[in-house]
Amino acid sequence: MSGDLLSPLWADPAWRPALGAAGWEALLGQARRARLLPRLALHIEQRGWMADVPAGPRRHLQASLPVAERQRHEVRWEVDRIRRALASVDTPVVLLKGAAYVAAGLPPAPGRLFSDIDILVDRRRLDEVELALRAHGWVQLDRDPYDDRYYRRWMHELPPMRHAVRGTNLDVHHTLTAPTSRFAVDGQRLLADIRPLAGPPGLFVLSPTDMVLHSAVHLFQEGEFDHGLRDLLDMNDLVRHHAAEPGFWPDLVQRAHDLGLQVPLSHALTHLARLFGTRAPEALALAPSLRTLDPHPLRRRAMAALLTLALRPNHPSCRHPLAPAARGWLYLRSHWLRMPAPLLVWHLGRKLLRRAGGGPQARAPQAR
Repeated sequence: MSGDLLSPLWADPAWRPALGAAGWEALLGQARRARLLPRLALHIEQRGWMADVPAGPRRHLQASLPVAERQRHEVRWEVDRIRRALASVDTPVVLLKGAAYVAAGLPPAPGRLFSDIDILVDRRRLDEVELALRAHGWVQLDRDPYDDRYYRRWMHELPPMRHAVRGTNLDVHHTLTAPTSRFAVDGQRLLADIRPLAGPPGLFVLSPTDMVLHSAVHLFQEGEFDHGLRDLLDMNDLVRHHAAEPGFWPDLVQRAHDLGLQVPLSHALTHLARLFGTRAPEALALAPSLRTLDPHPLRRRAMAALLTLALRPNHPSCRHPLAPAARGWLYLRSHWLRMPAPLLVWHLGRKLLRRAGGGPQARAPQAR
């Protein structure tokens, strides 16, 4: 058992792994599972360590970089296709998560891998947006009637779409969390504070504080922890980048209160400090405004223990016997947060019946 070899690399940027063949195999395996292999390669390359990596692992690291670079160019091009498709619809097109990082040139972008593109639009224009996208080749990925109703009635996004020719996956959001969620967010409040991107008009990103809060609520409410370490590392990059801006920390805390996202932010800050040593300024940490972020102390400690297990790379070299149970519990918790109890029982019961019958599974939101 090698333990978690990834997190220490970003907790202490000067820490240099001294590994044998088995250690390198474990590190690369963990990075692949966490979708961080190109990011690991860049980390090593930027510090001038690549020449000292054994030949076998070095080939894998170097081969991952062109893949990430190709995806970055593909995302830029696809975003322009989406912008053109929606040019006639009266809505801003707000890029989310990885696409936003690439388009805005933010620190999480280099070396990032993508499974889809996420955008946020005005809910009042959802029908027009969907029609425009269909006219330009995007089709609904899953046509199961139950899944369609589930997304349209209960979720914060349309059913996933895929381009019929290019195979691009696209998620169209109208807010950040399910309307039935305990952390429901009014999408219009987000649109009121978006920032335009340089270049052709019509493309935007969330404000710095909203970008951080989206990262926090996505990680701790969606229940997808296979890429949890990557998502937390994204958030760490965003926090460290924007912390240089005057007033960022007080604005982040105030915005969390305004949107009702204190609890996800509290959990996120706990694990940014635990894994990467990123903390709020000491003066702010002592202020009442930040202390009120903390949920109940017992819940906070329980969540810290569960997330410590769930955020470990899901690789045999660092698995913990309790990690599957922790991930399972957090997955159920994510559904409990997203929907009221009667709907939750119905939804999970239906998924179990479909699994038992070998039918298609209801699609849960995927990690971006």
